[in-house]
Amino acid sequence: MRHQLLLFTFIISSVFSFAQSEEKIVEDFEPSVVNQPGKEFPKVNSEGRVRVKIEASEANNVQLDIGGVKYDLEKNEEGIWIGESAPQDEGFHCYQLNIDGASVPDPGSKYYYGAGRWGSGIEIPAKDKEFYALKDVPHGTVSKNLYFSEITRQWRRNFVYTPPGYFENLDKRYPVLYLQHGSYEDETGWSSQGHANLILDNLIASGDAEPMIIVMDNGYAYRPEDLEKAGENRPRSSFEDVLIKEVIPQIDGKFRTIPNREHRAIAGLSMGASQTMSIIMNNLDQFAYYGGFSGTANFPGDKEVDAGTFLNGAFSNTEEMEQKLQVLFLSLGTKEAEIFFKTVNGFRDMLDRQDIDYIFYSSPETGHEWLTWRRSLYQYTQLLFKNN
Repeated sequence: MRHQLLLFTFIISSVFSFAQSEEKIVEDFEPSVVNQPGKEFPKVNSEGRVRVKIEASEANNVQLDIGGVKYDLEKNEEGIWIGESAPQDEGFHCYQLNIDGASVPDPGSKYYYGAGRWGSGIEIPAKDKEFYALKDVPHGTVSKNLYFSEITRQWRRNFVYTPPGYFENLDKRYPVLYLQHGSYEDETGWSSQGHANLILDNLIASGDAEPMIIVMDNGYAYRPEDLEKAGENRPRSSFEDVLIKEVIPQIDGKFRTIPNREHRAIAGLSMGASQTMSIIMNNLDQFAYYGGFSGTANFPGDKEVDAGTFLNGAFSNTEEMEQKLQVLFLSLGTKEAEIFFKTVNGFRDMLDRQDIDYIFYSSPETGHEWLTWRRSLYQYTQLLFKNN
C-alpha cells in the first residue's frame, strides 16, 4: 500500500511538473514598438509576454526583471541568453536585465527615465491605444526650455508643449496646463512615456480639447542651504516657490499665454498629485483647475478631517471652493496598490462629507503605471477651459 501511495504521488508530481514545463506560449512575438532602430529584441506577443535576448557568454546567471518579478533566461551554445516573462498588463513598463547580480539596461530598447535611473522600457499594446497614437493630424511642438533658478542656484529645464498652429497664428494666446511627473521620474516623463503631446494633438484635432500650452517641469527642487542641512535625510522641497515665483512668470513672459487663473490649470501623477494639490490650495489666485492622478495630498484616510482645516483655510465655505475651483478631478487605476486607494478614497470621503463636487475617473485593469496616467490626462484635458 505504501509503495502504491508513493508511486501515485510520484505520478501526480510528474504530471504537475510536466504541465508546468509545457506551459504553452503563443509564438506570435513581434519586435516592441519602442526598440532602438534595427533591433529585433525585445519582443512582445499577443498574451503580453516580453521576450528578451542578450549576448553574455561569460555570465553565469541572467534574468529579466519586470513588474517586480525576475525571470530566469536560458543560455544557448553561442553564449546568448533568451527568455520571456509572464503576461504583463497593457501599457508602458520599465524593466532591466540582471547579469550576475548587476542590473543593466537592455541594449535593444530605447531608454527612459524612471525608478530613479535611465533604463529600458517596453509597450504592451493596449486595446485603447488609439487615443495616444501618432496620427495624421496637425501636430504641436515639444521644446526644451532652459532657465536659471535663483531659488535652487542651478540651471533647470522644463519641456513645453505648444499646440498646432502656435507658430502660424501669432496673434492667438493660449491657456496653460502645468503637468507634473511622479516619484523618481523627471520632466521628460510626460512627453516620452506619457505621450502627452500626442494625446493633446488628437484631442485638439477632434475638437474634444481646447488648444493649450503644457509645461512639464522637474518636481525635485531644493535650496542649497536645505540640501546642506538635510544630510542623508530628504530635504524640504522648494518646488512650489520655483513654480510660482520663477516658472510661471517666465512662461508668461516667453510664450503667448493668457496670464490669469481662469486660464491656468495644474495636475500631477502620484508624487506630482500631492505636490500640485498643496500648490493649488496655497495659490488659488494662480489656478482654477486641479487634476490628481493616482494621488491627492498626504491625507490620512482613516481620520476625520475637516475640509477647511485640511485645505489650509483656503476657503471659508464649500460654495467659495466651488466658485474658485472650476474642475476638481481625481483618478485611480483599478489594480493600484491598497495605499493609493486608501489615500484617494479617503480624500473623496472628505469631499463627499463636505458636499464638494468633483469628478472621479477609474482606469480599468491598470495599476500605478503610465496607461493609467495617459487615460487620466485624456479625460482631464477634455474638461479644461471650456467656460472661457
